[in-house]
Amino acid sequence: LGCSAYDLVLAEDEEMNRMHESMKLFDSICNNKWFTDTSIILFLNKKDLFEEKITQSSLTICFPEYTGANKYDEAASYIQSKFEDLNKRKDTKEIYTHFTCATDTKNVQFVFDAVTDVIIKNNLKDCGLF
Repeated sequence: LGCSAYDLVLAEDEEMNRMHESMKLFDSICNNKWFTDTSIILFLNKKDLFEEKITQSSLTICFPEYTGANKYDEAASYIQSKFEDLNKRKDTKEIYTHFTCATDTKNVQFVFDAVTDVIIKNNLKDCGLF
């Protein structure tokens, strides 16, 4: 999901904010009965664009209730919590959130390593070895 799209609307529906649409889609996947016990790895991409944009365009465009500063760390944490709060099965389902920049090869490698670690741990846990 593009975290930098918080102040944009859909091309096909100019009334729908792109971040709200992404949250709606995430909610339907995260809470789908077929994925009840499935952990989710959430990639919030384009963090480089978000970091630039947040100082110029307030997060209140998307989240009017947001009272934090227009600084990357605070705004990114707020967006992360908004997505993670959609999880209706917090006791059995984990969401692993990563802010990414697909054009940054070091970042992509770090995230790939972290995701691999999560997958291995979950498989070991399912086998009773962790």
